[in-house]
Amino acid sequence: MAIKALAWMVRTFDEPVYCYHEIVHNKVVVDRFVDRGVVFVDSIEDVPVGSPIMLSAHGSAPEVVAAARARGSYVVDAVCPLVTKVHHEVKTRAGKGFHIVYVGHEGHEEAVGTMAVAPESTTRVESVEEVRALPDRGVPVAMLAQTTLSHREWQEIAVEVKRRFPDVWTPGRSDLCFATTNRQAALTEIAPRVDAFVVIGSSNSSNTRALERLATESGCSRVIRVNSADEVPDDLRGVVGVTAGASAPEELVAGVIARLAPRDGVAEITVTEEDEYFPPPRNIRDLQAAMDGAITAMSGGSFLSTPASDDRALAASAVLEGLSLR
Repeated sequence: MAIKALAWMVRTFDEPVYCYHEIVHNKVVVDRFVDRGVVFVDSIEDVPVGSPIMLSAHGSAPEVVAAARARGSYVVDAVCPLVTKVHHEVKTRAGKGFHIVYVGHEGHEEAVGTMAVAPESTTRVESVEEVRALPDRGVPVAMLAQTTLSHREWQEIAVEVKRRFPDVWTPGRSDLCFATTNRQAALTEIAPRVDAFVVIGSSNSSNTRALERLATESGCSRVIRVNSADEVPDDLRGVVGVTAGASAPEELVAGVIARLAPRDGVAEITVTEEDEYFPPPRNIRDLQAAMDGAITAMSGGSFLSTPASDDRALAASAVLEGLSLR
């Protein structure tokens, strides 16, 4: 959703389009957008007044969103709906007097944005030792999580939080991202069958690093993380497992498999079917409607018979490939 939204911004506005933080944590994706004139910034103050601004999928602090709206000519918040859910839970629980134990990685954009929703009512932890050191504040406790954690990271800490605070509140539906947990489940299924594992994704991607750790914990003697096919070593032998972080485009997976050139072919292991769909942010839907209307009017077409754009059928990988064509 976020990749497609930024692509719409690129095709709609003159260069440069500004994006607060990397749109997703994948080097190839970010470089593709840089080639199309997107400028990634770590401060809204670095954006010239009146420029179009995109806010990344990881979620932004409330004050960042407000600053962007005050500064930008057109602002689109591409926050993942799963992150929005966590932000809402933080705000709701804090408003009810809870102290929130937030399980997340220090410095990660998602964790920073989530903590900023209710900083006085939230404490971040990422180890059992940090949970054990938490004071008893005499108020009800809620536990929430960074969406890109591995299930093992979450489970170990969650057990300790529940031991320390038996009445802790947790959401009815897990905060962990389905795209992350599905890939972890598939990796666990594949790991016993392979001699080595190639994990595709960037070093600053939390869910990619979680896959890397899980492959090692699952007993793989050799685990290699690569950004793209040209980083795959030439000395891999035997059966090789391949997986990718949630924001790695399909072209990277295809490239790695082509580089490996498996003599006996490729076996795809399926543990579940993903059918989740997140529609574009409202501002992007407005852009799409305006563009469709303009094209229909200029071509002399009928507004009654013109089919609506089918965003669900449009894969982000296809959009990325299209960005390379000017």
